[in-house]
Amino acid sequence: MAGDFIRVRCNDCENEQIVFGNASTTVNCAVCGTTLATPTGGKAEIPHEVVETVDAR
Repeated sequence: MAGDFIRVRCNDCENEQIVFGNASTTVNCAVCGTTLATPTGGKAEIPHEVVETVDAR
């Protein structure tokens, strides 16, 4: 999961958003502003529901 793109569902508003697994900045929900991912120096901490890992297109 670390270097992949991950589809995450916001626990507050149910919005689904794609986040980079190694996010180096805080990622907020585009709808309600809740923090979806927090950088940790490696794999991002994602305290919300991970829906799927997005495959390369």
